[in-house]
Amino acid sequence: MHNKTQKAPDSLIDSSGNPLFGFFDAPIANLGIDRFAYTDAMDKPAGAISKYFHYKQFQFVCINTGDFLIGLAVADIRYIGTAFCYLYDLSNNQLVEQSWLRPMGIGYQMTPSPRQGSAHIGTSGSSIHFDIDDGQWRVIIDTANIQADLSLLQPCGSLPLAMCSPTGYSGWTYTQKHNALKVSGTLKVNHHAIPLECALASYDFSAGYMRRETSWRWASVNASTQDGLLGLNLAAGVNETGCCENAFWLDGERHYLPPVRFDFPRHSSRSDNSWHIYSDNGQVDLHFTPLNNRSEKLNLLLLKNNFRQFIGYFNGTIRSPDKRELKLNETLGITEDHFSRW
Repeated sequence: MHNKTQKAPDSLIDSSGNPLFGFFDAPIANLGIDRFAYTDAMDKPAGAISKYFHYKQFQFVCINTGDFLIGLAVADIRYIGTAFCYLYDLSNNQLVEQSWLRPMGIGYQMTPSPRQGSAHIGTSGSSIHFDIDDGQWRVIIDTANIQADLSLLQPCGSLPLAMCSPTGYSGWTYTQKHNALKVSGTLKVNHHAIPLECALASYDFSAGYMRRETSWRWASVNASTQDGLLGLNLAAGVNETGCCENAFWLDGERHYLPPVRFDFPRHSSRSDNSWHIYSDNGQVDLHFTPLNNRSEKLNLLLLKNNFRQFIGYFNGTIRSPDKRELKLNETLGITEDHFSRW
């Protein structure tokens, strides 16, 4: 699949107040939210309150050490700041987590730049940090079960997925992701040092003026396979107006993928039912079997959140642009089923 990639501008919003859409060759220096000419459904300029509260942003990192899988996120949905950090022990099929909820703008920080800045929540002994320096991510975790200071290493010449697409009537969504990144630094789990020679990680920086009611399905992999170091990002539900955010990385080389479908038993009480994730042209044909999950339900006056992120094994195939068939055989990864009213 071939996509036209354009040079990343300094600002996502141009001088006329309009977002730039499409794929970019690098992280955007700044989203330029203050320059965005936001309008309502009747094409009238939106007020300052609407422009502030309708903007949403989140950052997520997943780390796979082989024995443990760590997922952590910070989100700013304007009314509140929310975050989580979970530790999944593969050998014991045990998941423990810590979460944070903060009132608007208090006790957390985000950065409007995918290339430079810091995001954090919490205090000493109970905090997570994302520091971005010229597009390179550093992750600092200080919780009861995890102490970490990690750098996500981008292979020389490897490009992230960076794109912006129209969302709803007058909104937009910027998404930047990079998978199968090697990891350096220090990691302690339950006060025991964890080797990082085989660890792989991914990050997700997403922001924009998303729909008031937003839902998505998502799959992500960071794994060493028989074909090489494989990173995979598949999604449905947000970035699908004219382009999609599906891609895989093999030994650092990024390849775009077509739209995919997610068939799974959302309303089943069983946690071991298989998902089928596939493209109509047969390029993607994967089955996912959950082992465990992190879930959250919030039903507040203005906000609703139904979040389920599953950890499990992928089996199946992905066909590369040169028609090579990449095989996933009991490959650890995650899926997500998410609804938000924000």
